[in-house]
Amino acid sequence: MRRQYFTVPFLLFILLFEIYYFMTNTNLNTSMEVGTVIDKFNGVNVYFNGGVNHSSGRNLSPDGYNLGIKYQCVEFVKRYYYQRFNHKMPDSMGHAKHFFDPSLKDGQLNKQRNLLQFTNGSKSKPVTEDLIIFSPTLLNPYGHVAIISNVFNESIQIVQQNAGPFSSTRAFYRLKKIDNLWYVEGRPVLGWLRVDSNTSNTIFKDTQALNRLYHLDGNAE
Repeated sequence: MRRQYFTVPFLLFILLFEIYYFMTNTNLNTSMEVGTVIDKFNGVNVYFNGGVNHSSGRNLSPDGYNLGIKYQCVEFVKRYYYQRFNHKMPDSMGHAKHFFDPSLKDGQLNKQRNLLQFTNGSKSKPVTEDLIIFSPTLLNPYGHVAIISNVFNESIQIVQQNAGPFSSTRAFYRLKKIDNLWYVEGRPVLGWLRVDSNTSNTIFKDTQALNRLYHLDGNAE
C-alpha cells in the first residue's frame, strides 16, 4: 500500500511535467511559423517563437557578439540595444532575471550589463526604450524582459518577443507615483535598465540594413 501511495504521486508528477514540456516547447499556433516577423519597433524586428521554451539555436551579431537564443525575449532586447545603440553587454549570458542585480541601489550602474539600473519604486520614471525586467514565476523560473515602447501619464506600453504562441507583442501596465517613487504595476517587475548617455558611445545604426543581415537562421551574410 505504501508503495502505491508513492507511485501515484510520482506518476502524476511525470504526467504534469510532460504536459508542461509539450505546451512550452511546441508551437500550438499552427497558423504561424517560428521565425516569422510579427512586429517591429524602431526598425528592429520581433520574431514569433511558438512555445515559450522553444529554441532555434544561438544568434550572433556579424562581429560575433552573443545576442541570445532565437527567438527568446532576451535575444530581442539584446538585439534591440545592439542595433539601436551599438550596445554590448560585458556579460552576454544569463536568463532574463539575471539582468537585474538586487545588490545595487536605485540609479547605480549595472556593470554586468553596462546599463543604469532602476528599482521598481524608483525616483526615475521609466522612459521609452528602457529595458524592463519582470520577476520569475512558478511556471516561468527564468523571468522576462521587454522594451518600453511608450510611456503615458498612468501607464506604459511594452514591446516583447516570446510572450507565447497566442499572446500579443504589445502589453500595457499601470504606472503610479507614490511618495515621489515610480512603480510599474499589473505584473511583478524587478526594475528597468537604461543606456548611460554619459558613458555610452551611442550610435544609432541603420536598423533596416541590419535586419537584412539577420536571416531567419540568425546568421550574418
